[in-house]
Amino acid sequence: MKTSTLGIIGSLALATTLSTAAFAESSQANTSGLYIGGNYGYLKVDSDDDFDDNKDVTQAIIGYRFNPFLAIEGSRIDFGRYGGRLANADTKGYTAALKGTLPITQTLELFVKGGQLWHETDYSVAGFSGSSDDKSAFAGAGVNFKVTENLLVNAQYTWYDVDLNADNVSSDSEFETDFNQASVGAEYRF
Repeated sequence: MKTSTLGIIGSLALATTLSTAAFAESSQANTSGLYIGGNYGYLKVDSDDDFDDNKDVTQAIIGYRFNPFLAIEGSRIDFGRYGGRLANADTKGYTAALKGTLPITQTLELFVKGGQLWHETDYSVAGFSGSSDDKSAFAGAGVNFKVTENLLVNAQYTWYDVDLNADNVSSDSEFETDFNQASVGAEYRF
């Protein structure tokens, strides 16, 4: 009886050790590589002018992780149409960012990112229409939850320092706006 108990305890210890090693190896297998994703969320446009509004925002993402902590990321983002009757605009753009990730547990990660937004805005101000191309800085932070080893869902907040330059409206035609994006999304790691 004593021998069989020791055998069972030894077998359980060996199985636990092997399964822990296998899990650690499998979780280390997906530490770098390509990923794709998308976000859908809420956009708050803050401006001193008539461009204040709340809208939906959509974003398609592609990135490459160098290791579990560092990645580069690009996206195509559609901020949609915002503003009022007197002044309104429609902004779309591309981003490039550096993303830092901090794994907290095996299923939870925190991340921060910052980079550049290149955007094109079609606008109408008091009956004058035009288009503006510009670039802006942005920064964001969020949390990833692993559903599987390859599929993650996330929640994040991103701030964009967007300025609209409406050249054909007046000589002092730069409208300072901030885009504040709160979104949820998914990421698939290959």
